[in-house]
Amino acid sequence: MDIPKIVNQQKCFFNSNCTKEVTLRINTLKKLKNVIKENEKELYKAIYTDFKKSEFETYITEIALIYNELNDAIKNLKRWSKQKRVRTNLANFPAKSYIIPEPLGTILVISAWNYPYQIALIPVISAIAAGNTVVIKPSEIPNNTSRILAKIINTNFDANHFTVVEGSVETTTELLKQKWDKIFFTGSTSVGRIVYKAAAENLTPVTLELGGKSPTFIFKDCDIKLTAKRIVWAKFLNAGQTCIAPDYLLVEKEIEQQLLSSLKSEIEIAYPVNNTINENYVQIINDAHFDRLSNLIPKDKIYFGGEQNASERIIRPTLLQNISFEDPIMKDEIFGPLLPIISFENLDKVITKVKAKEKPLSLYIYSKNKKIIRKTLHEISFGGGAINESLVHLSNPNLPFGGVGTSGIGNYHSKAGFDTFTHYKSILHKSFLFEPNLKYTPFTKWKRQIVKFILE
Repeated sequence: MDIPKIVNQQKCFFNSNCTKEVTLRINTLKKLKNVIKENEKELYKAIYTDFKKSEFETYITEIALIYNELNDAIKNLKRWSKQKRVRTNLANFPAKSYIIPEPLGTILVISAWNYPYQIALIPVISAIAAGNTVVIKPSEIPNNTSRILAKIINTNFDANHFTVVEGSVETTTELLKQKWDKIFFTGSTSVGRIVYKAAAENLTPVTLELGGKSPTFIFKDCDIKLTAKRIVWAKFLNAGQTCIAPDYLLVEKEIEQQLLSSLKSEIEIAYPVNNTINENYVQIINDAHFDRLSNLIPKDKIYFGGEQNASERIIRPTLLQNISFEDPIMKDEIFGPLLPIISFENLDKVITKVKAKEKPLSLYIYSKNKKIIRKTLHEISFGGGAINESLVHLSNPNLPFGGVGTSGIGNYHSKAGFDTFTHYKSILHKSFLFEPNLKYTPFTKWKRQIVKFILE
C-alpha cells in the first residue's frame, strides 16, 4: 500500500475545495448512515467473532451512538458551518467583524480496539462534517472488525475523500511519518506519547483520547442498592474493557460491607455463574490481555468472583476488598472486569490520594449531599463524569468528551467534534468610507488622550 500516495491524493482532493461544500458533507454523512444500516448484520457478525459480543450490546454501545452522532451532525451542520458575525470594538470603527469556520485539511484517525466501530467512526463523522478528508487506521487487534470497516468504507466511498488503511504497528509508523493537518488518536497513554512525538515533527495538531484510573466516590447517603446496580452495569459492560469504566471505588467505611453485599447480589443477577460465553458478557480481547489481568488479581483480597476460563478468555466479574493505593492493581488502568474497593473515613485525605495520581479521564460520585458533590468536583481535575450514574455522560451529544493531562488532549462529540476539526478564521472587514487619523503620525498629546479614552 502506497501511503504517501493516498495522503497526497487526499490533499489534492481537499485543495479542490469540494469538501468545503456543505451539501457534499451532508450527503456523505447520509450515505455513511445508509451504508452502516445496510451492513449491520456483517458488523454484528465481525464483532462477535472478535469479542463474542451480542447484537444487543453492540447496538447500544456502538451502532446506536454512531447513528446518534450522524443524526446530530446532519441536522446541525448548516448552522455549525455558517459564518458568524461578532461585535466590533470602538477602536476599529467603522468596520464589521466575523468568524469563518474552515476545515483543517487531511485528517488521520487512529482508533482503539475496545469499541472498534464507534471509536473509529464518531471522530470521522465530525471530521467529515467539518469539511476534511479522512484516513482511518483501525486497530488490528480485533482483525475481523478492522476488515469489515475497510470493506464497507472502501467499497462505498471515494478514497480521495474517506478511506480505511489496515495494518499493524509498521503501517501506523508509516502513517505517522506523513504530514497531516490533524491527528486524532484513541488508545493508551504510552502510545499517545509516541503519536504526540511523531506529530511534533511536523507541528501537526493532535487530539489524544487516552485513559487512566477513573475513581468512583460512594458516600453513605447514597441509595446503596441502585448505586450497586449502576456500578455493576458500568464496570462490567464489555467485560470492563472501557476507557471510562469505574476503575476503582472509594467507599465511606460506614457502608462498605453493605455496598459489597449489594454489588455481589447485582453481579449474581446480571452475570450468573457461567464460565463460558453468553449473550450478556464478552471475552477479554486476547491472550496477552487475559494473562495481564489474571496476574493483577490479588488472590488473598478477592471478596467475590475471580473465576477464569483461559480457553475462552473469560474472567468473571471480580470484587476486591481491603485494597490500598499502594497495591499493584492501583498502579495502572485495569481495563478489565476487576473492581478494587478502597474504604475511607476522611474525605480530604482520600482526595489528596486521588490528586497524587495522574488526572483521570472520568470521575463518578454517588451522593445526595450537594456540598460533598461540589467539593469533590471542585477539588479534583478530570475529563468528565457523572453524579449518581456512570458511563452515560458519553451518550449526551451536548457534553464535550475528552481527557485532561495524561488522560487526553482536546475533546469531541457533536459540536465539540466539529470544532476539533475546524479552524475559526477571524476577519475584520474595514470600510473605505471613513478613516480616523488617530493611529497615524504625528503622535500628539491630544491623540494619546483620545486613544486612552477609547481603550481604557
